[in-house]
Amino acid sequence: MADGYRIEKDSLGEMQVPEEALYGAQTQRAVENFPISGQRFGRRFIEALGLIKKSAALTNLELGNLDADIAEAIAQAAEEVADGKWDDEFVLDIYQTGSGTSTNMNVNEVVAHRATQIRGDKVHANDHVNFGQSSNDVIPTAIHVSALVAVKKQLLPGLEHLRSALSAKAEEFDGVVKSGRTHLMDATPIRLGQEFRGYATQVTKGVERVSRAAAELEELALGGTAVGTGINTHEDFAAKTIARISEATGISFREAPDHFEAQAAKDAAVSTAGALNTVATSLMKIADDIRWLGSGPTSGIHEIKLPAIQPGSSIMPGKVNPVMSEAMMMVCARVMGNHTTITVAGSRGNFELNVMMPVLAQALLESITLLANISTAFADKCVAGIEVNIERAKELLEKNPSIATALNPYIGYDAASVVAKEAAKRGVSVRQVVAEKELLPDDEIDDALDVRGMTEPGLPS
Repeated sequence: MADGYRIEKDSLGEMQVPEEALYGAQTQRAVENFPISGQRFGRRFIEALGLIKKSAALTNLELGNLDADIAEAIAQAAEEVADGKWDDEFVLDIYQTGSGTSTNMNVNEVVAHRATQIRGDKVHANDHVNFGQSSNDVIPTAIHVSALVAVKKQLLPGLEHLRSALSAKAEEFDGVVKSGRTHLMDATPIRLGQEFRGYATQVTKGVERVSRAAAELEELALGGTAVGTGINTHEDFAAKTIARISEATGISFREAPDHFEAQAAKDAAVSTAGALNTVATSLMKIADDIRWLGSGPTSGIHEIKLPAIQPGSSIMPGKVNPVMSEAMMMVCARVMGNHTTITVAGSRGNFELNVMMPVLAQALLESITLLANISTAFADKCVAGIEVNIERAKELLEKNPSIATALNPYIGYDAASVVAKEAAKRGVSVRQVVAEKELLPDDEIDDALDVRGMTEPGLPS
């Protein structure tokens, strides 16, 4: 034994492995081969791998493929992995072998070494921990399990929280009439509550889209082993193991009906990423709108006041910036980039195996986590504290020349256009121009230029 190291062997020969490490030779080779980014798989993915190995061991015990003492030691060790006790032992870079074999062997070696400690006798990483499995069905299974658990436990609750916050503001602001805007230019009136209700509906539809797309992740590749044929595994192994995974997660996972599709293609992950990309598109629009509506305070729109949660400048005293909107927009940009990564990775299902699974897994889980966290933070740190600037909204509305649109049924488009242009040129209200030109009696002016009425459908009787 070298100083601080022990000697481990694999099919390629001897390797020096850190003396206290639970992993073995194959993991150490990957550590040395892939010093690429320093990015490792996160908690959700390791949790899924631990759950798969525990469930597989208990199934193999039930099927008579493993002795009880070996299976029970593996199950205990794998549960410790799932619980996060050995996260520091998962040392491999995301950028590695495209099947994720290095990471599957990382978990096999950690579980085997720990199970050996528990049992007091040798447990083999391949023959025992990986029995009835291949990296080629374990890693796709871990992607689906980890992603769907994250969607259900993190993302959907985060989006629902944001939707509730936006809906509350929609109700609070329903009586505030303000200028609408199209092409960033003044348009006919709208209620601030209607704008926020639109935002809430975007998030609601995002929840629906993610839920529909992520349902495809319920199909698991486990049981296909090397190429989808199920070589070296019991015919009941997949169904029984997946039943245990379902029981542990509370999610109705099931064996994929076509193992060749499940291992060669990653279309379910790409579809889920597409739904996440749409959510990111929605949140980018919402965050940017809120940033614009709060701009100012003297030279912007400033129809709403954003909560001051931190100083905005290291040089300009008193400056407050729309930091939560900016954080959300950056998250959305990252998710959009991850969608491209997942799309490219998903397209590399060469023949019987996708060969870009680790980066696909990392990008998918990162997008889910980012969207979940920013939804909660944006709801609590921004939306909940938004206040309306009634005076500013009224000021901008009164000088909005597009209010003249409501005159079309009374005086016609051409005459209304003249009014709008004069109001804009002089910087006065449409009402003032109509009154000066005596285009309508006073009572009809009131009816025609009822700005609240303009936010509801219908024509003058």
